[in-house]
Amino acid sequence: MTDKTEDKKSVVEAVRHQIKILNGIVLLVVYALLFLIVRFLYTFLDHISTPSLVTILSIVAGLVIMGMYVANTASKKAVDTIEKYTYRLNTLLTTTKDMREIVYGDLLLESIMESAVKITGADAGSIMLVEKDRLVLKVAKGGRNANLQGISIPKSAGIAGWAAENGSNVRIEDARNDSRFDPEIDTMTGYETKSLLCVPLKVKAGTIGILELINEQNSVFTQEDEELLSYFADQAAISIARTQFLEDQRNYEIHLTDILVDTMDTHIHEKVGHSKRVAKYSLMMADELNMPEDKKRTLYRACLLHDIGFLKIKLKDVTSKEQYKAHSQLGYNMLKLINFYADIAPIVLHHHERYDGNGYPNELIGNAIPVESRIIAIAEAFDAMTSRDSYKYVGKMLDKAEHSPTAGFHYAIEELKKNAGTQFDPNLVDIFVNNIDESLLEEA
Repeated sequence: MTDKTEDKKSVVEAVRHQIKILNGIVLLVVYALLFLIVRFLYTFLDHISTPSLVTILSIVAGLVIMGMYVANTASKKAVDTIEKYTYRLNTLLTTTKDMREIVYGDLLLESIMESAVKITGADAGSIMLVEKDRLVLKVAKGGRNANLQGISIPKSAGIAGWAAENGSNVRIEDARNDSRFDPEIDTMTGYETKSLLCVPLKVKAGTIGILELINEQNSVFTQEDEELLSYFADQAAISIARTQFLEDQRNYEIHLTDILVDTMDTHIHEKVGHSKRVAKYSLMMADELNMPEDKKRTLYRACLLHDIGFLKIKLKDVTSKEQYKAHSQLGYNMLKLINFYADIAPIVLHHHERYDGNGYPNELIGNAIPVESRIIAIAEAFDAMTSRDSYKYVGKMLDKAEHSPTAGFHYAIEELKKNAGTQFDPNLVDIFVNNIDESLLEEA
């Protein structure tokens, strides 16, 4: 455990000790040479026989050579130690920087595990997170990686439990001789735990998990390994807590969005399913534009809530176009106040702008309109013309002889083409009409 004092020198202390040895050797050689020089200055060479002179010179030469050899060896060892430590520090700093950019919990835990193994030279390892009164194994690597994910143990069980309960590091050379060791997982995997390094993942609120490394590949875990892993664990815990918060926020957003969409479908009969169909058509165009995944997610969320402003309008009381048009501004005002909807608020605001500048509410022209808004404008118009519940359903405008889904589909396509360059972005219309299929309409 960490109370073994024999190997408690930190890497800085080790380098300092080696440099002291080097300095002592250099001083010894200098003093010896000075002594011999002084002796020769006060002694007549005539009184020294040739063999004695040769012997003295040989001793001096031997001391110089030996001193240089030992000094070079000690210096090289010190430099090697520093270089190794520098490499591990660089790995640590690079890894902690990369961790801050990972927003998905499973990917983050995998990254933490791989980096911890690399930093310490461990053969295997695992990460367990606290869930209520238990430790749940989230990721395992190396010899322990044998269908362990998801198993849980009482928070107080085993060495990992002790580290979690006490918030303290544990470093053991022979785990099986430790009274806290629980061999159950070794029995499950057939993997033998020998040396072990266990570090708690702590934030201000307390311990949120355990980072456990097993069997250092060359020998046993050192004080240096513990120091590095402790710092790494502090950074990892912050990243895990941040990711958990983001995932909770995303879950909250998903549930809230579902509630809002269902409310819109209930509030406006003519728009039942409209938002989801608009999202489907919009993502089809986004795929053809090779839009990045994060942009697609933003577009999808904007599609679902593009008509949310209607929740503040009683359609039966609407007496003018201006009152109807207000829904985009109302939607913007609602969404901009909510942190996780703020990014889609401008898209919602401008989804009724026209490409020629005659739209609302700001009469934006061409590419000044957000591309997501231009996409939604086309998808919404197409759905309005092809949805049977819509007041713009083109089937109502066709002769009975032509009254069919196929006729309505082709009529809507022609309307989009006719208004390309005026109401709609012509490039996006081309993409839409070249990729839309009647089967998508039937699925909608």
